[in-house]
Amino acid sequence: MKVRDKVRSPCVSVCALNESDVCIGCQRTSDEILRWTSMTEEERREVLVKVAEREKKFLI
Repeated sequence: MKVRDKVRSPCVSVCALNESDVCIGCQRTSDEILRWTSMTEEERREVLVKVAEREKKFLI
């Protein structure tokens, strides 16, 4: 696998969970954060879709 094909972490080094157990920096749940390093690239892409949906809700 080429480096450009690897899914990068959405972490922005603003690490704090809100009352819904979602990081206010990267919008991942604590479970998603903990499992990130053991996820497949496809699983990471699925998490990023969820992150985008959470960001939309947060901005509205």
